Amino acid sequence: MPGSDELVALYDQAGAVVGSTTRARVRAGALWHAAGVVLVRSGDGNAVYVHLRTPGKDVFPSTWDCWAGGVVAAGETPAECARRELAEELGVRGVEPVPLFTKVYDDGRNRCHNFAFEVRWDGPIRHQAEEIVEGRWITLAELRAWVDDPAPELPFIPDGREGVQEWFRRYG
Repeated sequence: MPGSDELVALYDQAGAVVGSTTRARVRAGALWHAAGVVLVRSGDGNAVYVHLRTPGKDVFPSTWDCWAGGVVAAGETPAECARRELAEELGVRGVEPVPLFTKVYDDGRNRCHNFAFEVRWDGPIRHQAEEIVEGRWITLAELRAWVDDPAPELPFIPDGREGVQEWFRRYG
């Protein structure tokens, strides 16, 4: 699996960094880790960018997501991760992600502290082909209906669903 020997930050259940290990070890052992995730909203705030993950992703492949993001690397802060992933996945640079909240996700196989951020962006989007199949802008109302649907027509990433539902509780 590409990137499986990548060193990532290892977290404890309470959300503190306790060391580092490989991505493969995190996945195999269902170890606590963290991600920097960024909600990309249009400049007027009325739309959100959603994208379809590639079938080769190591977790939740071929699902739709509204968060650009990834695992926090060893020695990296969640904010640094958020900036890096936003640039890598969507080609968005030159805007500073605003911190929102931390959403804990634990389904028994994936245990992650998702450090959520937001940006406003009306510029071009450039997908990272290794991670994103396609994407599009949708309204906040469309996103809310999608993530609140218990059996959506298009599969939505589980941790992203919980994260955006938390966003709607707080800000929507």
